[in-house]
Amino acid sequence: MTAFETPGDPSRARRGRRADAERSRAAVLDAAVRLLAERPDAGMAAIAAEAGVTRQTVYAHFGTRDALLDAVADRITDQAMAAMDEAEENGGPALDALLRLQDIGWRLFERNPVLLQLGSTRAGADQARHEPVAARLARLIETGQASGEFDPAPPATWLVAAVTALGHAAGDEVGAGRMSVQEAATWLRTATLALLGVGPRNP
Repeated sequence: MTAFETPGDPSRARRGRRADAERSRAAVLDAAVRLLAERPDAGMAAIAAEAGVTRQTVYAHFGTRDALLDAVADRITDQAMAAMDEAEENGGPALDALLRLQDIGWRLFERNPVLLQLGSTRAGADQARHEPVAARLARLIETGQASGEFDPAPPATWLVAAVTALGHAAGDEVGAGRMSVQEAATWLRTATLALLGVGPRNP
């Protein structure tokens, strides 16, 4: 308590309520990430039960299931960014770093099939999540072109767009049930290597 607060200070009570609400929201989000990894179609009631709160509490924090899915995707994206930061710190050739980034993305995708439910209705949010990944791709591709690892002829911006489009195509194939996650990841790697002008590599 500061010199400007009293035991009955309304501002202190408001801060306490906000802290309680933030903890409650975090608990719901944690529960949603856990449950949706196992049951991608789980509804709000099941998520509320997993979090140990009422369904009304879940709706108070996330007005719709789509809003909750967006928050889950943001949480998973944060995890991916942290893993990618760590992978980049390992250094090494640009190609190795780029393939590590793809592998990280696919491991998270495999563990969180609920990501398949994030479609074009949330394209704006999806674009915002991809911007940091695109920035990493651009940096690695420019480095690889400068070092001679990648074909220097295509513009780096085009290669970034093409690699990103391949990733989306792979995800669509998994979502449509035409490929397993492992198959899509394998063919995405093959297509990426060809696009960058790199010879085939063992997985």
